[in-house]
Amino acid sequence: MTGTGSRAVRFDRYGGRDVLYVADIPMPVPGPGEVVVAVKATSVNPGEAAIRSGALDARFPATFPSGEGSDLAGLVTALGDGVDEFAVGDAVLGFSWSRSSHASHVSVPTSQLIHKPPALSWEVAGSLYVVGCTAYAAVRAVDAREGDTVAVSAAAGGVGTVVVQLLAVRRARVLGIASAANAEWLRSHGAVPVTYGDGLAQRLRDASGDGIDAFIDLFGPEYLQLAVDLGVPRDRIETIASFEKAQELGVKSDGSVTASTPEVLTEMADLVASGAIEIPIAATYPLDRVADAFEELEHRHTRGKIVLVP
Repeated sequence: MTGTGSRAVRFDRYGGRDVLYVADIPMPVPGPGEVVVAVKATSVNPGEAAIRSGALDARFPATFPSGEGSDLAGLVTALGDGVDEFAVGDAVLGFSWSRSSHASHVSVPTSQLIHKPPALSWEVAGSLYVVGCTAYAAVRAVDAREGDTVAVSAAAGGVGTVVVQLLAVRRARVLGIASAANAEWLRSHGAVPVTYGDGLAQRLRDASGDGIDAFIDLFGPEYLQLAVDLGVPRDRIETIASFEKAQELGVKSDGSVTASTPEVLTEMADLVASGAIEIPIAATYPLDRVADAFEELEHRHTRGKIVLVP
């Protein structure tokens, strides 16, 4: 790569991790209202793996060659016309809606960026958007309030760890569904750990005492059916993973798009910067090892975020 070029993850067809490669591309040029960001950190997410595999073709089709990536944090290197809220050299975090952040440089509208709080590491800042705004949307969707009992599936995953903590900030009682290996982390963050697997329904009943007020599913359709079977009101059941089942049962399926605003991102960044919420970083990989990063992600037993460092 030269001073006039950039590098970006690409794939030319749907498939497994083997279709991913890193290409040399021209340096992005900012359009009006955009800035170019030299990416210091960007995380990988399950939705990106699903898009790359073709599993979401009907909902989120790819145009080839396709880039990928939403989360980003880095330094502003160039300004488009009309930009006055950022300057070259500013540290920023935010998101791309053009599947482009798994790269060394990316052009982003200023409406999708905020200034990075100094207390946030690059790795945390580059992991905040998807999990932070998705967690915010999910908690908002079930109208979690002080004193509510809220069950959360995949409670120790990337989004789950943030949902659990955001519910704790709102003084809800959290039943965190996860493996036994994550019980200590859940307890230390204010949740009641409930091990998944056979007998889960009874364990949830036993842990809830007076019943479950809301249910946030971060894993799959079986948890939506479980929530209905447990008598959770359907308008207080939310999923980010099971859209068809949500439609079948008449429950909610709000995602990060509904909370993708600078205001929400700023609120979440301030909570993390203050220490009220932590974003665990499970691993970091250089851009050239993007396939390895997704291999670790797809094991589905990682607590916290997996980060690419271009």
